[in-house]
Amino acid sequence: MKSLGTFPDRFLEEILSQPAALRRTAETLAGQTEQLRKLEGLGDALFTFTGMGASYAACYSPVSVLAGHGLMVTMVDTAELLHFRRPTLDSDGVLVIVSQSGRSAEVVGLARELEASSGPLVVAITNGRDNPLAAAADVAIDTAAGTEVGPSTKSFVASLVALATVAEVLRGRDVADSIEAIGSDVARAARAAERILAEPDKTAEGLRAWLDDRPIVAVLGRGTARAASELGALVMKEAARIPAEAMESAQFRHGPLELAGSGLAVAVLATEPATEELDRAFATELSRAGASVLLIEREGRAPSFEAQIAIGDVARALAPAVATLPFELLAWRVAVDRGFDPGMLHIASKVTTRE
Repeated sequence: MKSLGTFPDRFLEEILSQPAALRRTAETLAGQTEQLRKLEGLGDALFTFTGMGASYAACYSPVSVLAGHGLMVTMVDTAELLHFRRPTLDSDGVLVIVSQSGRSAEVVGLARELEASSGPLVVAITNGRDNPLAAAADVAIDTAAGTEVGPSTKSFVASLVALATVAEVLRGRDVADSIEAIGSDVARAARAAERILAEPDKTAEGLRAWLDDRPIVAVLGRGTARAASELGALVMKEAARIPAEAMESAQFRHGPLELAGSGLAVAVLATEPATEELDRAFATELSRAGASVLLIEREGRAPSFEAQIAIGDVARALAPAVATLPFELLAWRVAVDRGFDPGMLHIASKVTTRE
């Protein structure tokens, strides 16, 4: 791996390894049918998805998919669930806890609380099973993301694959059929990711021009794209110390629209088929108001924005795995430009072991 300045390029290496991580998780799930079969026949339950940080962001995807099939599903971050909303967990329900390490303070605390009571069926989605959360869960799914040193990249996309598979089973699809379908979706997503990552320096430079030195950064998304907008803003804060804010696209019109102007860099994720025309029109409106607009969509059209990236024909549940790549490349580029080590957290830690 090449070096930039005095810093080893660890973060870029992890970014570029995501297509392989997608494929590895899909292959690993094929060997976890025994765990997945425990989720069959639960379609009438109340499903709650939870996590912290990037793991929580990933939950937007399965929650949007399952709700679209008419299932009762909600999501809440683990700290709120642990301290304020635990009484909402029905003993007949299903709680899906996502945690890269399985060791974060909040998820371990919640798992211990539930062990001591008659709680819901607990499904843990973690990177490996040698952790307190997986040990306490009724169902433990291993994402096999592999070692990750920097901000969440491989662990995020691997969680999306596992969550997509779990969602298919929860909505009533046969386990074998679910694994096969998600495997096909993963193959398309991995190829799309490879296309975007083919020239990382060139792509990162274009995104750097979109951002320039603008002091306000907003990342907007709807539906499953919320997973990408949340992760995109998070990784820019973690890796490059850019104070980016993620927001549901329609909510931005209710007040924050006043920020539109030359000082705003706004990314609009138009990857949900049901709202892509709305999102594309909003991106045009923001551009006309003077904002610097990055449009991320499924099919690229005639460029009319400062930056435009097409992710291609990727399944809704996995679209965030591809749509987050531009933000990771941008964060890497800015971190290097500013003399940071983009693969290291300087104040926080990779695993948050206390609240």
